Amino acid sequence: MRGLLAVQAQDLRAARLALRARGEGLTAAGVDAALTDERSLVVAWLGRGTLHLVCREDHPWLLGLTAPAHAAASARRLGQEGVSPSDAERAVAIVERALGAEGPLTRPELGARIAAQGIRTEGQATPHLLMLAALRGIAVLGPLRDGAQAFALTRDWLEAPPPVPLTGAGRDAALAELARRYLAGHGPASAADLAAWSGLALRDARAGLQAIARELAEVDGGLVDLAGGAPDAAPIAPRLLPAFDPYLLGWKDRAFAVPADHARRVHPGGGMLRAVATDDGLVTGTWGARRRGGRLTVDVEPFERLEPAVAAALEAEAADVARFERLEG
Repeated sequence: MRGLLAVQAQDLRAARLALRARGEGLTAAGVDAALTDERSLVVAWLGRGTLHLVCREDHPWLLGLTAPAHAAASARRLGQEGVSPSDAERAVAIVERALGAEGPLTRPELGARIAAQGIRTEGQATPHLLMLAALRGIAVLGPLRDGAQAFALTRDWLEAPPPVPLTGAGRDAALAELARRYLAGHGPASAADLAAWSGLALRDARAGLQAIARELAEVDGGLVDLAGGAPDAAPIAPRLLPAFDPYLLGWKDRAFAVPADHARRVHPGGGMLRAVATDDGLVTGTWGARRRGGRLTVDVEPFERLEPAVAAALEAEAADVARFERLEG
């Protein structure tokens, strides 16, 4: 997980599968234990203003770096949902009190407590109010309860003070760490790629890369990477990657991985990014899974006929997805 820094997690099942594709022997239950029992992983609104799964130690500085960029958008969206600034502040206080007094609560439970005080929760008001509480560093998404992730009070759950916005030297250091950690998992890349991935301004991405300039090496196409990491020329084994996988969200342009003729099948619009099958890093199809009678059936839809060896490797991947979910049958 540390190598990726952050995994988009508005779909927690997909985020779990992103970890499976990059590890050995992981299980969905193990990821849930890291969220619920070990508290080593948390979910919060971080890069790009959407939910991301991160290691607990990375939450404070990532939130302190990214939250200020989302403050105006959050206020604007709450206004569109009919929530006044004063009601938004009251809602954040209600969330803080409820989590402090009762422990972790789910979105519907918190929505009910907010609504009981006469604050609008219809439409998308509740999730945006909870997002505001998370952006303030008051709440994180942590434990799983009956299959749903509950909100927890940051200071209690992580046993640390709520994160605060970073300024000055602290922000400069965070931008450098962001650039370093991003390249560790996504290099080679450009400043535009880092900006697109993080949701920060291009000037911030450039500042972060400049701060670690002595650690970088230039590669073809005007890209940079961490120095000393010799490229691995070995073919990449076929993989089944989930929806919103970091491999398709890590750069501004995904054309290097997705054939132009099939781009709409992978990214149909509306913010969707489908689960894909890859061979040596190239997307060769999409896939989905169905749960029936305690078993998981994986259906791969290749763009073209697959070579027998690739088809066999993807079948093995499908079996590993079922193992990960403990639905082998």
